Amino acid sequence: MRSPLLLTVAIHALLSHAFGSGGRPDAMIWDYAEKRALAQDIVTWDSHSLFVHGERVMIFSGEIHPFRLPVPSLWIDVLQKVKALGFNACSFYIDWALLEGKPGVFRADGVFDLQPFFDAAKKAGIYLIARPGPYINAEVSGGGFPGWLQRNRGALRTVAPDFLNATDLYMSSVGKMIAKNQITNGGPIILIQPENEYTNANAYVPFPDGSYMEYVMKQSRDAGVVIPFISNDASASGHNAPGTGVGEVDIYGHDGYPLGFDCAHPTVWPTNGLPTTYRSLHLKQSPTTPYSIVEFQGGSFDPWGGWGFEQCSALVNHEFERVFYKNNFAAGVTIYNLYMIFGGTNWGNLGHPGGYTSYDYGSVIKEDRTVTREKYSELKLQATFLQSSPGYLTATPGNSSTSLYSNNADITVTPVLGNTTNDASFFVVRHTNYSSFDSTTYRLMLPTSKGTLTVPQLSQSLTLNGRDSKVVVTDYDVGGSKLLYSTADIFTHVQQNNHTVLILYAGAGESNEFSISGSTSGQVKKISGGASFKATSSNSSDYVTVNWTATSEANIIQINTELYVYLLDRNTAYNYWATDIANTTSKLIINGPYLVRSAEVDADELHLKADFNATTKVEILGVPESVSKLFINGKETPTETVGLAKVANVSITAPSFNLPKLSDLEWKYIDSLPEISTDFDDSAWPSADKTSTDNTYQYLQAPVTTYASDYGFHTGVLVYRGHFNATGYEKTLSLWQSGGTGFAASIWIDDYLLSSYGGNPANESFRGQYDVTGPGFQAGTEHVFTVVIENMGLNEDGIGTDEQKAPRGILGWRLATTKATNTPISWKLTGNLGGEDYMDRVRGPLNEGGLFAERQGFHLPGTPTNDWKSHSPLEGIGSPGVAFYSTTFDLNLPSDEWDIPLSFSFTNNTATSGIYRAQLYVNGWQFGKISSNIGPQTVFPVPEGILNYKGSNYIGITLWALEAGGAKIPALELVSSVPVWTGREKVELVNSPTYSKREGAY
Repeated sequence: MRSPLLLTVAIHALLSHAFGSGGRPDAMIWDYAEKRALAQDIVTWDSHSLFVHGERVMIFSGEIHPFRLPVPSLWIDVLQKVKALGFNACSFYIDWALLEGKPGVFRADGVFDLQPFFDAAKKAGIYLIARPGPYINAEVSGGGFPGWLQRNRGALRTVAPDFLNATDLYMSSVGKMIAKNQITNGGPIILIQPENEYTNANAYVPFPDGSYMEYVMKQSRDAGVVIPFISNDASASGHNAPGTGVGEVDIYGHDGYPLGFDCAHPTVWPTNGLPTTYRSLHLKQSPTTPYSIVEFQGGSFDPWGGWGFEQCSALVNHEFERVFYKNNFAAGVTIYNLYMIFGGTNWGNLGHPGGYTSYDYGSVIKEDRTVTREKYSELKLQATFLQSSPGYLTATPGNSSTSLYSNNADITVTPVLGNTTNDASFFVVRHTNYSSFDSTTYRLMLPTSKGTLTVPQLSQSLTLNGRDSKVVVTDYDVGGSKLLYSTADIFTHVQQNNHTVLILYAGAGESNEFSISGSTSGQVKKISGGASFKATSSNSSDYVTVNWTATSEANIIQINTELYVYLLDRNTAYNYWATDIANTTSKLIINGPYLVRSAEVDADELHLKADFNATTKVEILGVPESVSKLFINGKETPTETVGLAKVANVSITAPSFNLPKLSDLEWKYIDSLPEISTDFDDSAWPSADKTSTDNTYQYLQAPVTTYASDYGFHTGVLVYRGHFNATGYEKTLSLWQSGGTGFAASIWIDDYLLSSYGGNPANESFRGQYDVTGPGFQAGTEHVFTVVIENMGLNEDGIGTDEQKAPRGILGWRLATTKATNTPISWKLTGNLGGEDYMDRVRGPLNEGGLFAERQGFHLPGTPTNDWKSHSPLEGIGSPGVAFYSTTFDLNLPSDEWDIPLSFSFTNNTATSGIYRAQLYVNGWQFGKISSNIGPQTVFPVPEGILNYKGSNYIGITLWALEAGGAKIPALELVSSVPVWTGREKVELVNSPTYSKREGAY
């Protein structure tokens, strides 16, 4: 994923450390000829497309990050929803920071074990593209780099030996996982991407450095990976393309985010934002490989203080898909991955500072796994069409024109031409002003096997309405019949016994036309629907031409005895699914369900797995003659035959269930900032006593380093205790604090709140000077500054910029006196208990921070709270500090048959609540970070499997009041989305270890 900012940070004393200590590792580059030799023959390619097992394939893929959905049994649910789109692949990142929280200790078990993801992909029929990094960006903390790399003196993402050596264990370990599951070993992984967006670098490091890319690729090859390497240049710049020499990949690919990330203005498409040079750049940069876009915009990230992901979804909406995705088809893309297809959640502090808990991304599949956005349905139409059109894979893109193929210069047509006049060609039609909202009339001049035809032939013109684009086909094979042309989009076609079904669609009210072989006008008849159409044929031609208008009612016409054409408006077409029949090469076309997951024929039985959110009539086309019974989600369902279709009525009644009213529950409370008590004992805390730092990004300006990562603390809230012996002359405290963009901080002198910083989405650090004369220190008395700093995650990195090393915590300080002297401060600090020796091996190294309740493990289920006060977060606390609240409730939901997404909904009103930060823990998993004064997120989906839908649940909330008047949460509810009767697999409860007293907790 492309970083939102151009990284141009200067590096302090970097190069001498990067290249002057120890030399390059031995045998860093393996024999170049050996590397170029094809290591297997299952995944191959030519200039047109990929081949898998000798079959030419269109790779239509979407990005999923398994680590952002920590319920392995739900991975197949998402993968089936991707498969239902017409996709055949998914791309996935692996987050190093979650797997090697302590240097030299690699853990990939529990929710971090990728084997269930690989198994689910194989079961769903999805190929995988592995993207292990080691750098991934991905809007995760450190871009996937673990926090302990802040102590690595090597320049990150370079050949600095310290850095390369640090990557070896991780790359070897994940490489073996990938090798075990690559397609040559019967797994689903067909491609691997080394590094990530290796494109823009600091001006003072070698770039592009082929030896670095070679090292990364060798790590995978040494682990047994033999599948091809594919790159993802951040832009179409040609880095590491085949033929560039050392560091070249097998297949060159690039990324594209043409709208940027301006969710504030979702209807604004920038001038000249539509890529029009992709094809010409491909021919210059990598003409011998399939044209590959490894990340193309599927949504947008949103920062703290942003506009929310529904607005990001409106920015990259169904209209964007129509114009931009079809424009990519016009460029001939055949390896195509959309970022993201399902975003998920930045649970447990795994996100970077530029994003909040949700990583919904405005994707086609929402964070709660629902598929209710129109862009899901639009994408299904497009992907199904391409997968139904093998001729596209060998057709040749041509130059766009405003005159050669259209009579109106306001219309641009880009041809993708078949190799002969008898092969299918594709013409992508759009507005010349790609962002136009106009309705524009036009005619097309189409080269066909019957010569150049001006269409429509039976009406005056066609119309392109607003932000739309069409793929017009010529000489397109439909089950042995030739579709000479169609000005309407094709969804798909399917064989049923001796018949062929073709489905065309268009915008409501639009007039379109097609011409198809093998008929006369007298052999065209209406089967159903009320719309009128015109049909004619020429005595000199064996083609019939039909002119029709799209209406909300499906219209079916029969041509000859063998061809049935469904004429649909787009909204009606949205309800159709093209579904493979398992273990066959046949497909079904199914109209009606909310989702179709799978189809299987067993003797005379057709078994469908499908989801329904309302009572629905189901129409099934392509049913084999041998089938006489229908089972939906295991239940036999009566059918009748209507025309070519099997028709069934699925009646559902939403289940009745009760959700707890959180405001009525008994909440327990404990102070989570006892550090400001006068008798607090911090003798067990780590002392900030290191007089030097290995951090090469920020030079040390104090007598000792107080950078959190220098002491092994890389995640969550940080707490500092600064002891000093007063002289009686103390005047000001100057404090430089850093937590990442949007962070908050509070400073106490003893038990007195000196100041709080409420945060700003634009600032990752804050330098403040505070008057300390108020307390009136007496000479010789001992005092303590307590500083609470929110670590929002580590920065993403550039190439050689080392921005990931930007430290968190206190970066500098001075306690000045009126005598022009400084009073020394002795600092202690903590983050999560144990730091890199983190306590919770199940939830991973980032899940918890350094607040007292977290260090004690009070966020874990089973915490003994009987002796705590009864007090609700809706009442809150009346003074600044940090409170921890907990409660329990039981659920008994019919989740065996119903998918019932649940969310915690917080009401936000700082005028009545005060300014606060809060964290939501669900059964020990941190699933929400709330910033009342910055926002925007107030609703936090929590998946089944984290929530126990058939048992007890433990909820913990940290409430950090930043102002003198304290803070409260105005309202909090547990809410559900519309229940869906589902054919998904059973969801397994995730292992969530309970509380036990932590040895050494302070």
